Amino acid sequence: MKKAYLQLHVAVLLAGFTGILGRLIELNEAWLVWYRVGLTALAFWVLLLFRKENVRIGWKTILSIMAVGVVATTHWLTFYGSIKYANVSIALVCFASIGFFTALFEPLLLGTKFRWVEGALGLLILLGIYLIFLFDWQYRTGILLGMISAVFASLFPIWNRYFLREVSATSLLAWQQTGGFLFLSAILPIYLSYSTIGTHVPSLSDWAWLLFLVLGCSVWAFQLSAAALKKLSAFTVNLSFGLEPIYGILLAFWIYREDKLLHPGFYLGAFIILMALLAHAWISFRTQKK
Repeated sequence: MKKAYLQLHVAVLLAGFTGILGRLIELNEAWLVWYRVGLTALAFWVLLLFRKENVRIGWKTILSIMAVGVVATTHWLTFYGSIKYANVSIALVCFASIGFFTALFEPLLLGTKFRWVEGALGLLILLGIYLIFLFDWQYRTGILLGMISAVFASLFPIWNRYFLREVSATSLLAWQQTGGFLFLSAILPIYLSYSTIGTHVPSLSDWAWLLFLVLGCSVWAFQLSAAALKKLSAFTVNLSFGLEPIYGILLAFWIYREDKLLHPGFYLGAFIILMALLAHAWISFRTQKK
């Protein structure tokens, strides 16, 4: 059991490190995501070949999964765009609003009952983000991109829950990353004509960090969380991944000293968001216990 908890928190830490890499890698956000989804798709296809898994899926299902991959890729595109136009801390705080959008979209897409408590806590998180937006106006573009990122991030896990009933997780991710790669390849020339942030040619250090992003923060993190899920409940795993923004912000404070760049309003907004997340964890725990 201790090993499972260790695997889980290493996976969460790796997920939180993706924001740090988004700033560390000097590529334009579109090129960064293009390399990430392309290399991740390749890694998962190699993994499927190595495991000799049966990947026979109907074309209708494949196209649907690839369409969800477009949503996931759009999330990464706007998430890294938020980092480039603002900073890691702003992007991760905005990402915390995913709970509100999940509570909003899940009943609409899956027909489940709307949970008013989660909706109310989500609104509290939006209040925290509004306070950050109010005081850190120079980061407005990054904040808006971060909010759009949270919307897309709330959508694809809902659909993944449906597809995982009939497709293995590795096959699902392989097809999704492939769909995202093809989509981004098609729109890349148009996107780059409007984006001026970052470089277009990866340096040697960019290649090294890209490989770590793909193999460490994508493939290995997935393997660790899947292994932990065999010993721990889905509730424990999902609750632990709520720490991802906190880990990422603490890393940004430590590595980039972003704590010195932010207005006091950021801390007020972040405190409100943290209290909402803790309240959600406590309510979820009580509900699970019952």
